[in-house]
Amino acid sequence: MTGRLILASGSPRRRQLLAELGLEFDVRVSGINETPLPNESAKSHTLRLASEKAASVASSLHDSAKVVLAADTSVELDGNILGKPESKEHGLEMLMRLSGRRHLVVTGVALIGDGRMRTLSVETRVEFRALTRDEAAWYWNTGEPLDKAGGYGLQGIGATFVKTLSGSYSNVVGLPLIETLDLLRGFGVPCPGMNAKEFATDVRQSNG
Repeated sequence: MTGRLILASGSPRRRQLLAELGLEFDVRVSGINETPLPNESAKSHTLRLASEKAASVASSLHDSAKVVLAADTSVELDGNILGKPESKEHGLEMLMRLSGRRHLVVTGVALIGDGRMRTLSVETRVEFRALTRDEAAWYWNTGEPLDKAGGYGLQGIGATFVKTLSGSYSNVVGLPLIETLDLLRGFGVPCPGMNAKEFATDVRQSNG
C-alpha cells in the first residue's frame, strides 16, 4: 500500500517534524473534545485521543488508499495531566509545579489505513532545574508556552529549563520519530532516505 499520508493534527511542530523527513502529507484537523476523563492517566488519555482523531478523519475520507496519522502529547506530574495553559496564572502555576522536579511526557500515536488501526505510546522523563517566579513570568511573556502541553516547549527557549532528559527528544516535541517511522513503514508509506533506527534527530539520551 502506498497511499497518500494524512496528518490528523493541527500541531505546527508535528507538521515540521514530518516535513523535515521529506514526507508528503495533507493536514486535516479532527476537532474532537480533548478533555481528560476522570482519573484518566496520561498514557490512556493520549492513546484515546490519538485513536479518536485518526478515526474521525479517516471516517470523512472516501479514498481507502489513504493513511491517517494522529498523535496526542500530555505532560504528567504526580499522576495528574498538565494540559495547555488556560491563562497566564495557570501557565505560571504549571511551570512552578514543574520547577526542580521530574515529570513524564507521554505521546500516543495512532495510524489508520487499509481497514486497520495500530497504536503506540512513548514516554520520556524530563527533569527541570529550579525556576524562579520571575523566570517563569519572563518565559510566559515570550508567547512560547501558550499552545503547549505542560506550558513549555523543549524545541525552543523552554530547553533552558531542562536539566536532564531520558528517552526520546522528539517525543517531547510532539511526535516520537523512530516509532512513528516504523509504523508508517508497516503501512507501506514511503519514508525517503531514512532509516528509522539511525535517525540522528531522535537520538536517545540518558542523563541520569
